[in-house]
Amino acid sequence: MMDRRRFSKLAAAGGAATLFAATGVTSAASAATPAARRSLRNVVLVHGAYADGSCWSDVIPGLQAAGVTVTSVQNPLTSLADDAAATRRALDLQTGPTVLVGHSYAGSVISEVGDHPNVSSLVYLSARAPEAGENYPALAAKFPTPPANAGLVFTAGFGGLTEDAFLNDFANGVPRARARVLYAAQGRVAQTLFSTKTTAAAWQSKPSRYLITTDDRTTTPDLQRFVAKRMNAKTVEINSGHLSLITHPRTVTAFILDAVRA
Repeated sequence: MMDRRRFSKLAAAGGAATLFAATGVTSAASAATPAARRSLRNVVLVHGAYADGSCWSDVIPGLQAAGVTVTSVQNPLTSLADDAAATRRALDLQTGPTVLVGHSYAGSVISEVGDHPNVSSLVYLSARAPEAGENYPALAAKFPTPPANAGLVFTAGFGGLTEDAFLNDFANGVPRARARVLYAAQGRVAQTLFSTKTTAAAWQSKPSRYLITTDDRTTTPDLQRFVAKRMNAKTVEINSGHLSLITHPRTVTAFILDAVRA
């Protein structure tokens, strides 16, 4: 198991071969041996707000090349209950131990459903990690307000980020042309989505990892650090904006595979 400082230095160096060798991944594009394939497991990926399941498209190929069976959930973002139900349906389809991964708001989803018997561990990426019944907006209010918050606009009960907030705060670090495509496809969220309280905190009973993004303008890094410490999660910090799964896909893939191979 790589400690946080070593992992962070390798990721920051941008040396994919070095990073993957150090985490037990020979290459993001190399196929696993038959013996390795038998030992690997399943990964279910859960997207957050202002996104859809295709946001994992830069991470999925590396996981598949390593012999992992990958499922990307399509959250409706209409309610926490609806998103939890969609994720449970995906978990029901898995045939063995499964690493459940959530980005951003989806941390609430995986905390809610991570007690599913197929889930072996949890991976949080710049994500919410509430305690059961916690008022998470009240917790977040104790930390600096991230710039993206000012760009959330609701109409008729559903909301999305303005183009300026999406491009400069939510997708900071993403090439502008790619960010515009993501903006066009952003998933609109129900007005009550972020205030709904979870009824479970699966991280209290399942091994957990947390990837902190230090240039994040959507989820304050200090809030990320707080919840990661509270979870007693294995933690890594990288210099990335909120969408590390797009700007740093090899690092994110290696982080997930570390959980798969634990």
